[in-house]
Amino acid sequence: MLNGLNAIVTGSTSGIGLGIAKMLAAKGANLVLNGFGDAEAIEQERAGLEADYGIKAVYSSADMTKPDEIAAMVDLCVSSFGTVDILVNNAGIQHTAPVEDFPAEKWHAILAINLSSAFFSIQAALPHMRQKGFGRIINIGSAHGLVASAHKVAYVAAKHGVVGISKVVALETAGTGITCNTICPGWVHTPLVQKQIEAMASEQGISIEEASDKLLCAKQPSGQFVTPEQIGELAAFLCSPAAAQITGIALPIDGGWTAQ
Repeated sequence: MLNGLNAIVTGSTSGIGLGIAKMLAAKGANLVLNGFGDAEAIEQERAGLEADYGIKAVYSSADMTKPDEIAAMVDLCVSSFGTVDILVNNAGIQHTAPVEDFPAEKWHAILAINLSSAFFSIQAALPHMRQKGFGRIINIGSAHGLVASAHKVAYVAAKHGVVGISKVVALETAGTGITCNTICPGWVHTPLVQKQIEAMASEQGISIEEASDKLLCAKQPSGQFVTPEQIGELAAFLCSPAAAQITGIALPIDGGWTAQ
């Protein structure tokens, strides 16, 4: 379905990003992987994607807080494959604290990685997409891009901003063959969420399983985690011809969280 297309997925060495990367590869897209982690493990993932799906994959170690490195990542995609057709802005970090206790350095880091990196990636990729007359930009937001939770001021602010960026880019690219949308997942069992579960278990003196159930039931009526594979399938759909007139939307995949 995506044969011959070339994709960048930021934060794709684990979690949601890796799930999306695998799904795009399964549909035939070449990949630029990006993220932190053990070099040997990343190389195994990269080589595995090539072997499993018959696509080409390269790795960029670009730091998402640095616009020049983000631009170099886009250049890597173009130099490796000829074009950049799909951009998935997924990289993200989290920190929780009440507003009055929220550390300034955590605020700046979350805004830089969760929000500004999406802007700089789009800014670098758009000229190539315009030249081709085709592009699919998918920003990974969150249910927290649509509603708020206590103690997550930077994350909620950043994810609301991502929804706004998508709307502006959608308007500026309308009719060009380029679309820009936000996927807004609810709870996904990623390393980021596992840390929150473990923290809750420690703070409240309950088991990991109890903390996991408590986290889910407090927000997500389905009582089930969204999977990276489900998000990957949704991303692949947004890249398909069927989604050519879907642009500027924030699409929840959250087990009913934002329906409440």
